[in-house]
Amino acid sequence: MIYVFLAEGFEEVEALTPVDILRRAGKEVCTVGIGSQIIKGSHGISVVCDSDNGIFKCDDNVEMIILPGGMPGTLNLEADKTVQEAIDYCINNDKYIAAICAAPSVLGHKGILVGKNATCFPGFEKELTGASYTGELVTVDGNIITGKGAGAAMKFALKLAEIMTTVEKAHSLEASLQCK
Repeated sequence: MIYVFLAEGFEEVEALTPVDILRRAGKEVCTVGIGSQIIKGSHGISVVCDSDNGIFKCDDNVEMIILPGGMPGTLNLEADKTVQEAIDYCINNDKYIAAICAAPSVLGHKGILVGKNATCFPGFEKELTGASYTGELVTVDGNIITGKGAGAAMKFALKLAEIMTTVEKAHSLEASLQCK
């Protein structure tokens, strides 16, 4: 299962594009609301999540977690105990962590990016403690996938689909969605 954490003020494009693409790729994706099942994004779009952090539990079915950016969504994700526990679980169990825009800062603050390549929204580079900033739209380093921002959301989502399924499946989705 892939879990996408949504906190008040999340960037809608960065959250919902990966959900859509990964579901099209045949993956099980669960959106988890922080504090409620209905979460409002940074542009006023409310999303009804599949679950909320009150009932979410990390277990063996976690394949990947995704942290969308946006403000104050990123700050709200970082402040949440459930999100922090999910990150720790993924690190300790070699699971994938994907973060886009400002959200890679959450990983940087935890020291997870030390010695890794990463990207983020311009202006957040100093928050990627110990990382080599790439400036790329999407950067993959081991089990950590980072994206630059909302404009990179489709490329980010397709890379996640490639990692979680196959290159062929991701290319097929890219072609069917007219991204090429």
